Amino acid sequence: MPFFRLFRRFCLPLLALLAASAASAEEKLPLPRFASLQSSQVNMRQGPGETYPIIWTYQRAGLPVEIIEEFDIWRRIRDHDGVVGWVKSTLLVGKRNVIVRDQQRPLRASAEAGARPIALVDPGVILKVLECSGDWCRLEVRGYKGWMMKTEFWGVYPDETLED
Repeated sequence: MPFFRLFRRFCLPLLALLAASAASAEEKLPLPRFASLQSSQVNMRQGPGETYPIIWTYQRAGLPVEIIEEFDIWRRIRDHDGVVGWVKSTLLVGKRNVIVRDQQRPLRASAEAGARPIALVDPGVILKVLECSGDWCRLEVRGYKGWMMKTEFWGVYPDETLED
């Protein structure tokens, strides 16, 4: 019995403090910012709450989205097609992915327009971001790692730098 009293008196407040500091640290991240869908079933709602109607259901874990607003545990997001709505923050992860735009694009051996293509990536394919510098990002898909220009996909800002 004394253990539970000690736990309640000292550990529970500490856990609450840690959870609050983690939540406040997450909310201090700048807006807008990119994230990815964590689940293969994510409901986008018209407003920040479960009473708002579902306007879309995403069925692609890893899909990149842009967080443009925050309210409590809800994030207003925009997808690569420009659709805007609200999702729970627990359904998003900070892992950075991108999605190929419009047409098939080459994944290149180096960050140069004339570099040898190592793979051709179809539109709509999601790639993991490894690093970004200047106009190029190093990406990975199905074991292939290579470079693609930022203008060929959606999910990274033009002036953004990301390190491996």
